[in-house]
Amino acid sequence: MDLELPLWFEIGSLVVLTLILVADLLIILKRPHIPSTRESTLWVVFYVTLALIFAGLMWIFAGGEYAGQFVAGWLTEYSLSIDNLFVFVLIMTQFSVPRRYQQEVLMVGIIIALVLRGLFILAGAAIIEQFSWVFYIFGAFLVWTAWRQAFPGGDHDSDVKQENFIVRLLRRTIDISEEYDGAKIRTVVDGKKMFTPMIIVFVAIGVTDLLFAIDSIPAIFGITTSPFIVFTANLFALMGLRQLYFLLGDLLDRLRYLHYGIAFILAFIGVKLVLHAMHENELPFINGGQHIEWAPVISTWVSLGVIVASMGVATIASLIASRRERLALAPDAASATGSGLEAGTGPTARTEAAAAVVADEKGTPPTVDQPPAPSDR
Repeated sequence: MDLELPLWFEIGSLVVLTLILVADLLIILKRPHIPSTRESTLWVVFYVTLALIFAGLMWIFAGGEYAGQFVAGWLTEYSLSIDNLFVFVLIMTQFSVPRRYQQEVLMVGIIIALVLRGLFILAGAAIIEQFSWVFYIFGAFLVWTAWRQAFPGGDHDSDVKQENFIVRLLRRTIDISEEYDGAKIRTVVDGKKMFTPMIIVFVAIGVTDLLFAIDSIPAIFGITTSPFIVFTANLFALMGLRQLYFLLGDLLDRLRYLHYGIAFILAFIGVKLVLHAMHENELPFINGGQHIEWAPVISTWVSLGVIVASMGVATIASLIASRRERLALAPDAASATGSGLEAGTGPTARTEAAAAVVADEKGTPPTVDQPPAPSDR
């Protein structure tokens, strides 16, 4: 049965959410600053509460099944979006983006992600409607992605060269200044108009968002085939990402087992997609083109339970391991205070190391060269 919602609800929801995003962006542009922990917490709570209210409205207008699909899809995209944060940390650090302007960079990244994911959703919905066997491909892709997530170390040279090529091409095509000029993309140096390094930061963010969209969209289509639910789940997951970036801060480096939880979720959804494809099978060379009736159908609520349990176990295990490590290092804390900073073992260094691992898993280069000085061009 297809999702049937009042047209006014769908249009009204998208209008309200768009206005909230625009208002959020205007606040950042008007008052660039480093948000406090309290401010970030309130915003994250606000967006989470908003998502739960939306799920409640979905329950009223469409029933519990579709409300469950939204919650499961939102949690899946939210957990995958935390992966984005690791790479965002890396990009911000590599390009030395001033912290007070990082909010604007993140907001631009979120807008780019929404546009890219919207295009992927439209394409995915059209393909699924015409070719049900595409679930076999989606499922296999997610299982492969889960393996790569859990056991990184594959050869990403081609992806690295591709992004480096994009950045090098940008640098050779346009003039880029050596210094930032606030959050501006354009500046004037010695009477000459030039782009600032911010333009390359946006390119790096955009390419990263594209890579993450390739993983996340097949995953949520394994939970629901409703384009409206898919898009709103992505929208709610991305809306609180900027505040979550500042709220988590150095906590990111402590979530060492998070990638295992994400990998398990991707593998589970991949298997679910393959089973769904088998149950709806129409390929003539599989079971004579007949449905495979013994293939089980995994319910939305089972999926939701697996997603919550996976992220909960991964987070709790990470925090326990991190606490044990800190207790074990406590006797040497005094001597490590001086030498640890020199050796690059502080929280920031560990966060960058964790970000580099995620970047490698996603095929995103851990470093992208800074714009050269004008004399080197």
